[in-house]
Amino acid sequence: MVLEAPVRLNLNMVDLADPDMHMRYGQHDLFRLLRREAPVHWNDANEVYAPFWSLTKYDDVMQVSRNPQLWSSEQGISIIPRVMDEAAANLNSFGRMLIVMDPPRHVRLRRLVNKGFTPRAVAMLAPEIKRITNEILDGIAARGSADFVVDVAAQLPLAVICSMMGVPRKDWDLMFQLTNKVLGATDEEYQTDLPEGMVRGSDDASRHTGQVGFLTMLQYFGQTLQELRGGRRGEDITSILIDAEVDGEKLSDDEILFFCFLLIVAGNETTRNAISGGLLAFSENPGEQARLLADPSLMDSAVEEVLRWVSPVTHMTRVATADTQIRGQKIAAGEQVAMWYPSVNRDEDIFADPYRFDIGRTPNEHLAFGIGEHFCLGAGFARLELKVMYEELFARFPDIEVTGPVERLRSNFIGGIKHLPVGFAAR
Repeated sequence: MVLEAPVRLNLNMVDLADPDMHMRYGQHDLFRLLRREAPVHWNDANEVYAPFWSLTKYDDVMQVSRNPQLWSSEQGISIIPRVMDEAAANLNSFGRMLIVMDPPRHVRLRRLVNKGFTPRAVAMLAPEIKRITNEILDGIAARGSADFVVDVAAQLPLAVICSMMGVPRKDWDLMFQLTNKVLGATDEEYQTDLPEGMVRGSDDASRHTGQVGFLTMLQYFGQTLQELRGGRRGEDITSILIDAEVDGEKLSDDEILFFCFLLIVAGNETTRNAISGGLLAFSENPGEQARLLADPSLMDSAVEEVLRWVSPVTHMTRVATADTQIRGQKIAAGEQVAMWYPSVNRDEDIFADPYRFDIGRTPNEHLAFGIGEHFCLGAGFARLELKVMYEELFARFPDIEVTGPVERLRSNFIGGIKHLPVGFAAR
């Protein structure tokens, strides 16, 4: 048998906008090359996405994230397509959504929902999160096997954010499907109900899928706003946004709809991938799973290591508002930089032995939630959901293990797992 020689990567091969490249060559091999040879790298090889600078070092991402005056979010927070059609413009929602706003309006708008995400608010929901978790695990206990992503990991964050938003139980599965379409638009599995003649896997199919998910979710919450305005409002975040004011003015319908869209999508997708990616890490590092089972006091640091290791959001972008430099590399006003979180969370200059999964790692100042004014609003809930899930999961199924091939999401934006077969002793 003749074995093929391993591919020797070089900078001319690197195109981080290509979702397939992350899967074909191994994402971390690409990042390791860039950190070593081109930590500020010009990515212009892609026909679909406009050129951008890749930042793969921890200190550079910190510098950009903490200076919103020089590095703006208002031109979108993901790599921008070369052709900015209506679908792409809607999904990037320039300046109209909290995550694509700069100070001072970003600060004022964020204050509206901050009280729902404080440590006190998180702690108050802890009993409910534990109840939901055990209800989910009850559903798989007698089977002895499951698709961990669909049956378990996706269910907890979806239930939590939908409850906070006032979405009825009957519509939770719809929110799950629409989130998959928006953030998994480049993956053929979610490219369903395409117009006649449109081919799965094509750029047109990706744009169509993302647009359908986006518009359907906005239509859903548009109907919700009508119903709430015509009846009694509750204590959920959607109701609060209707009556909220910024600088003495109520929010427009568009601002409320974009707010709802962001909270649902971000509130369930990233935590889902952290939970499933974490279980995969434990399965691939059984010594660390055994270590946690023997010493549950390590749970908090284990959660932080899972977040560092998985880095569920692959990148965020900023646009330079003036000519500047990073590591001596000139960057012109109007040029976009992409901050690659899986890379900075394995930066050898910051993390000792970064390619070792170590649940006792300390310090562990990862950037899985970002940094600065755009630090993840739901970080407290994500940490709690991860902690409760692993506590209950390992208490009930200490022998759980991955039993089949992992199916990863085709994406340059989300480090996701679509399907993760697991087995355990039926209870």
